[in-house]
Amino acid sequence: MKHWFTRNSIHFGIVAVFIVICFIYFAPAWQGKTLVQQDVIQAQAMAREIIDFKEKDGTGPLWTNSMFSGMPSYQIWVSYPKNIVTHITGFFKNVFPNPIDTILFYLLGSYLLFSVLRVKPWIAALGAIAFTFSSYNFIYIEAGHASKAYAIAFFAPVVAGVLLTLRGKYLWGGALTALFLALEMRVNHIQMTYYLFIAMLILVGIEIYHAYKDKRLAQLGKSLGAIAIACVIALAVNAGLLWTTYEYSQESIRGKSNLSTEAKAADVQGVDREYAYQWSQGVMENITFLIPDAYGGGSGPKLDGDSEVTKVLTRQGVPQDQAAAFARQLPTYWGDKPFTSGPWYFGAIVMFLFVLGLFIVKGRLKWWLLSATLLSIFLAFGRHLPFISDLFFNYFPLYNKFRAVESTLVLASLFIPTIAVLALNEIVNKHNDIPKLDKKVLYSLYIVGGISLLVALLPSLFLNFRTGNHQALTQQMGQQLGGDQAFAQSIMNALVDDRTSIARADAFRSLIFVLIGGGLVWLWVKNKIKADVAIILLGVAVLVDMWGVNRRYLNKDNFVEERLIKQQFQEREVDKLIARDTSNYRVLDLTIPTFSSASTSYYHNTIGGYHAAKLMRYQELIERQFNGAINQDVLDMLNTKYLIGGDGEGSLRIQNRRSAAGNVWIVNRVNFVESAEDEMRALDAFNPKDVAIVHNEFQTLIDSTKISTSANSEIKLVNYRPDHLVYEYSAPQSVIAVFSEIYYDKGWKAFVDGEEIPHFRANYVLRAAQLPGGNHRVEFKFEPRSYYVGENISLAASIVLVLVFGLAVWRERKGKN
Repeated sequence: MKHWFTRNSIHFGIVAVFIVICFIYFAPAWQGKTLVQQDVIQAQAMAREIIDFKEKDGTGPLWTNSMFSGMPSYQIWVSYPKNIVTHITGFFKNVFPNPIDTILFYLLGSYLLFSVLRVKPWIAALGAIAFTFSSYNFIYIEAGHASKAYAIAFFAPVVAGVLLTLRGKYLWGGALTALFLALEMRVNHIQMTYYLFIAMLILVGIEIYHAYKDKRLAQLGKSLGAIAIACVIALAVNAGLLWTTYEYSQESIRGKSNLSTEAKAADVQGVDREYAYQWSQGVMENITFLIPDAYGGGSGPKLDGDSEVTKVLTRQGVPQDQAAAFARQLPTYWGDKPFTSGPWYFGAIVMFLFVLGLFIVKGRLKWWLLSATLLSIFLAFGRHLPFISDLFFNYFPLYNKFRAVESTLVLASLFIPTIAVLALNEIVNKHNDIPKLDKKVLYSLYIVGGISLLVALLPSLFLNFRTGNHQALTQQMGQQLGGDQAFAQSIMNALVDDRTSIARADAFRSLIFVLIGGGLVWLWVKNKIKADVAIILLGVAVLVDMWGVNRRYLNKDNFVEERLIKQQFQEREVDKLIARDTSNYRVLDLTIPTFSSASTSYYHNTIGGYHAAKLMRYQELIERQFNGAINQDVLDMLNTKYLIGGDGEGSLRIQNRRSAAGNVWIVNRVNFVESAEDEMRALDAFNPKDVAIVHNEFQTLIDSTKISTSANSEIKLVNYRPDHLVYEYSAPQSVIAVFSEIYYDKGWKAFVDGEEIPHFRANYVLRAAQLPGGNHRVEFKFEPRSYYVGENISLAASIVLVLVFGLAVWRERKGKN
């Protein structure tokens, strides 16, 4: 053991450096402060009911009624205790404060990959820093995209495991692949995992070609077999998660439309093309890989009192403070995206080393990295390169399930630093064998430094610094200024000047770092400085460069005291008044973006909320019944007892809707319809307490000859837990009861006095059942087989994973001994 520590002392030293970097950058986190992440804050509101019940009885419900009148908890918060990787990520989260756990996964995972690539330790450390500090890795964290950040962090170790397996290390490589792929899947960001899968397909294709060419197909077959087994283990470890996610996705907005009249045809699955391409990377916008603010940076406020806009305003007599405030409202970002948190910046020195790597790195690994990088860039163009984008969107399985196609650049963010690292390692190992190395260094310097210099000196030669709707914004501003178009034009011209200045400043900044990086490599190649010195200095320069850019988007100002986070959901007077009603009901809050904010869900069960994958039927209900005039009948059937609105003078008011139908009611008749369209139209004007609208597909579940009216019948909710609802009723004969609960047949079961009975969909989204006459107890239990059977599969696979990993470690140590 002592020798093992001695042999690996440099790795422990590098890990210590990583921790120190995290300690310095995220000092507020170590001091107990909390990172303000808007998506995480939204998630707290989304999960409030789930967590409350978990604290109450120790078990988090698999269903929540806090948003959209009810939905599975799978994509909000669910515990998978039988999944071993749940406990691995939980350990890091408990030991390291947020977001240091994520950053360490970035650093350690990429360091593992570069070590597997046989890169010298300090070069591997440099590469780990370069990848980790890629700007969007920090921007995702700042925005609260925690699962996405985790998923990206596990890219590198998954690739490491696959490469080891392809190298013939079947057991060790397979074990690492299974472990890290299980971790990748567990964080449940299918989009990121899917992009990694595309990159792996390219790698496998290249390996098959070379194996066929070199007559090594049998050996490759063993490697692919080991990888396949590792994938099966990883899938099985996450069986509960993946099964429930797949099941839910079929019913969500990522699945098939039910209404053929909607913009997305009923036979088309996936998101709308325009929606998917909304965040497409501009073709020239890739210059931000090298010059971070060439496109103005993020969409947030950036201009100050020294801006050209401020100067134009003050020259017209506008007070300085008002002019500066107005300037801060103008966007410096001028790209084609609706808005952005910041640029994709990979580092000036990293881009120099990447170009150098294209000259000096040899072998099929480089061509895989380069081809995957280029594909990720082409796909990120989205609507700007429809030939390739549409090909994938229309024909590549599952690709049309995802939005924000610029996210494919996560592959480039890993593979560009990887080629840069391989370039440095090539110089270390083959310094004297690389022909014309000094010239190749200069060529790389001329290319990357030349681009920076041209943008610094002649920015308008490449960039126009105007948005696509620049002229329309100018005219709009002129109207706001009382028709003074000349003044509006001068303001917009000043804005263009400010954008130009921002780009030039960052171009000069990048040029300086390129010269530093190129100079260090040149001195190293010319034997003016030693390799170790050059690598350490390059590492410091890369860190300083990328640290400075990331500080623009994630810094100490993003951290606050924990008590301030809790104040994000200040209980309003209207919330307190509504909370006095201890019955079960729903709330419609019109004072917030009703269907894109979860804030009200922190205190009430609502018909609105925030989620990227709502149930498709509910989304269709929103679009057809709440787009414009609000359908009061639909509000009634959703048991919307309270409506929060404004009085036009800044105060809030509550409307007590006494027409709300309640938690459950018995109807007098059933109206059968032929299609989903007929179902929806029938909701346009109906009395939910009198009639149930039922699709013909459920007709066999209803004995129409035995249905009686609601006369002398009564039914009420007697016990509430989101995934277990208990009712009691009395009816002289068989009746049809409609429950103000969302229909979801992937787990909900109905029981009368303990005996399971069929239930069906009514009123497009609700549950209903035919109940026998008499005095009885009705229960609805959410018991999805996908979760419970999936969890048992996860447990068995977790045991297998531990055994395989343990065997791999034992064999590895035995081999070394």
